[in-house]
Amino acid sequence: MYNSKSSNKLVVPEAKEAMNKFKMEAATEVGVNLKEGYNGDLTSRQAGSIGGQMVKKMIEAYENSIK
Repeated sequence: MYNSKSSNKLVVPEAKEAMNKFKMEAATEVGVNLKEGYNGDLTSRQAGSIGGQMVKKMIEAYENSIK
């Protein structure tokens, strides 16, 4: 059964604005036109490329922090 509640909850709710900015930056980097609010018109490939770019940047940041 489908649950309409999102499972993408932030551990630190105060970080929501920063995460939205991070997502917009990642979208720009991969060439996806992401707009504020609802983006249900994105393809799975576009959404995946944004998420993939975010993960890539988080891994790079972590690797740089342990050097």
